Amino acid sequence: METEEVLHMNKGSGKTSYAMNSTVQDNIISVAKSATRKAIVQILCSSWPMISMCIADLGCSSGPNVLRVISEILDAIYDTLHRENRPTPELLVYLNDLFTNDFNNIFQSLPSFYKKQKEEKGAGFGSCFISAVPGTFYGRLFPSKSLHFVHSSSSLHWLSQVPSGLENKGKIYISKSSPKCVLDAYLMQFQKDFSHFLESRSQEIINGGRMVLSLMGRESMDPTVPHSCYQWELLAHALMNMVSEGLVEEEIVDSFNAPYYAPCMEEMKLEIEKEGSFMVDYHEPYEIDWDGGTKSWSGSLGMLSSGERVARTIRAVVEPLFESHFGSHIMDELFRRYGELVEDHLSKNRTKYINLVITLVKRD
Repeated sequence: METEEVLHMNKGSGKTSYAMNSTVQDNIISVAKSATRKAIVQILCSSWPMISMCIADLGCSSGPNVLRVISEILDAIYDTLHRENRPTPELLVYLNDLFTNDFNNIFQSLPSFYKKQKEEKGAGFGSCFISAVPGTFYGRLFPSKSLHFVHSSSSLHWLSQVPSGLENKGKIYISKSSPKCVLDAYLMQFQKDFSHFLESRSQEIINGGRMVLSLMGRESMDPTVPHSCYQWELLAHALMNMVSEGLVEEEIVDSFNAPYYAPCMEEMKLEIEKEGSFMVDYHEPYEIDWDGGTKSWSGSLGMLSSGERVARTIRAVVEPLFESHFGSHIMDELFRRYGELVEDHLSKNRTKYINLVITLVKRD
């Protein structure tokens, strides 16, 4: 199946859903909050007066994080304009993800969201129109020069497709043992996709508009460093353990590779410079706990071990992708084993994700 058909987070609000297991992504939104607020303030200062302001959240997914992002953007707009006694423009907010995204989960939360915004900000806050724009962000989504601000969190590390022609036996992503041609193929796919992303946004964003992008990455030029790929390595271990017990066919593992790439900032900057439409205003790497941090989980989820929390988080993100290839019948056992491997790993190693945050300004 095409990546666009199977790449979506677990739907609903059950125990393995993304809505219930997106603490890591919530933490990533938190570290980018100051960059988002700064970008909003700068847009309001440079583009005033405006009748309407158009905002897009690309790769929004579903669950509580979606409206948290929008709420923080609205807070930044309201705080800035209210402080200067300026009227709030009409706000057009576009939520984008692939066609398979659980948009219904978002829509069901909108009445309470609108009510809360009116209570907090008063009737003078103005009109806010939230709508969905399904489709891949590796192509055009919006009319020319229509957007003031673009936000994207935890999405751009997903590729439009698995690099073609991979021979990566016993692995499902880049690994220390992967041949150089595998590393090169992943980099080339990222370069192609990110270039298409920038080209599309360059046509849609007004001059002086801004983007705040947040994605999994790495600090080293070496794509095989643990914080970049070891979560996939452990998943491959769990699968190969099941192969050794006859629960999964080895050929099925060998034919699977993740449509994912965690770039370094240098790789991103190179594509930004080559495309030429944007200027880098800010960039910073942040460390994120694999399990989201014990203080971030509440209720029964807080009683889980670190390994179980990581397994829940990863499962909520990749299960539809894995299920389409390996079948639903192995999912419970696969992620049980994965949780045990992660628990053992974290008892011996301090492993963090590296999240890259970058602010881009559209050139005149």
